[in-house]
Amino acid sequence: MLNTNQTAPVGEMLRTWRQRRRLSQLALACDAEVSARHLSFLETGRSRPSRQMLTHLAELLDIPPRDRNSLLLAAGFAPLHSETPLDNPKAADGRRAVDFLLVGHEPSPALAVDRHWTLVASNRAIGLFLEGVAPELLEPPVNVLRLSLHPKGLAPRIVNLRQWRTHALERLQKQIDASGNAALMALYTELEGYPCGPASNGRTEKNEHGYGEIIVPLRIRTDDGVLSFLTTTTVFGTAVDLTFSELAIETFFPADEFTAAALRKKAVES
Repeated sequence: MLNTNQTAPVGEMLRTWRQRRRLSQLALACDAEVSARHLSFLETGRSRPSRQMLTHLAELLDIPPRDRNSLLLAAGFAPLHSETPLDNPKAADGRRAVDFLLVGHEPSPALAVDRHWTLVASNRAIGLFLEGVAPELLEPPVNVLRLSLHPKGLAPRIVNLRQWRTHALERLQKQIDASGNAALMALYTELEGYPCGPASNGRTEKNEHGYGEIIVPLRIRTDDGVLSFLTTTTVFGTAVDLTFSELAIETFFPADEFTAAALRKKAVES
């Protein structure tokens, strides 16, 4: 488990991130254009890194912004990135941008989540995914992955549950590999324990719209029939604040004309 506690020695934190990225001291030293001896001294605490050196190494190691703050704090420096809650007046412009993207995606569903997959905001079309979900799963804070894979959540309505579950867990594992976040590890363990649905009875769960192995769709049973969606993820590419750098907007697009028509119909009826 990656130790990113800001009270840990900064050298220990550097070493842990280097090992997580599977780099030798020599390889990282070459990339950083310093001697392996100097890097070794930094990791053992025999030398104190400068702020410039820490930010340089953090960039080379692709350390997430929040953990870069922890690294700087551990060395006695001020953090690089601010963190502004979405309900703070200072975040008003950013929040409006999020709402603009969500509303602009209607009548298709869209939602925004934080780094732990906690629901931050959504558009009106997201109600399609909440039908029949147990009330306790909708009590804040709502975790979107838990909501989708829990047996009392959306899972019973997902036609290709095994396929979608595999996709969701693989995506979560990539986040864990990149960040070593303990909360995400715990979430993965929880989700992995949920039922994965019945076997496909000789039929594959591949979608019927020609996407093959290229894209994993989300196929949901509804009163209007099975609706199929393709998903995309949008992030703020130039965010300097932690809240917005960690925010992801998940947008669902109709994968066929039947789904598109059903969404348009629902929008008119509402």
